[in-house]
Amino acid sequence: MTIPNIITILRLLSVPLLIVAITQASYTFAFLLFLAAGISDAVDGFIARRWNMRTELGAYIDPLADKALLVSIYVTLSLTGILPGWLAVLVVSRDVMIVAGILVARLMDRPIPIRPLFVSKMTTAGQIAFAALLLGLLATGYGHIRAIDWGTVAVALLTLVSATGYLVRWLRHMNAA
Repeated sequence: MTIPNIITILRLLSVPLLIVAITQASYTFAFLLFLAAGISDAVDGFIARRWNMRTELGAYIDPLADKALLVSIYVTLSLTGILPGWLAVLVVSRDVMIVAGILVARLMDRPIPIRPLFVSKMTTAGQIAFAALLLGLLATGYGHIRAIDWGTVAVALLTLVSATGYLVRWLRHMNAA
């Protein structure tokens, strides 16, 4: 168990706290917890690279913690009526589609290399930025401004483009001789 793995596990354990904070309208705490999670993600990655503490466990739990955090925020904000439900469904469906594609390819003895697309990195960055913006606006009492509408559209479009890119890559891989 390395320091980066401990930090990642703590980030994973913060997800239920974040859900409770949002459902109880403790937006300042939710925003600060989300910022701490983001900082911890950067710190554990830096430590793992700098002091050669990369592990197989870390390779699995770091993206799991990141996805758990993002999916939880979008689903919780949707269930509390802050975000439209369709956006949470879109964000979650993209991730489920990616994981399902990887599993199906492996089950068919056609493992697909796991390499994120550039648009996928942009999508994740957009989803994180929008979640941070939204939690920050809610924490300061400005939760109902036009930026939310624009952010919703931007995240939806990025998510759709990313899902389409992964689907095209998967279909090409599965149809290759």
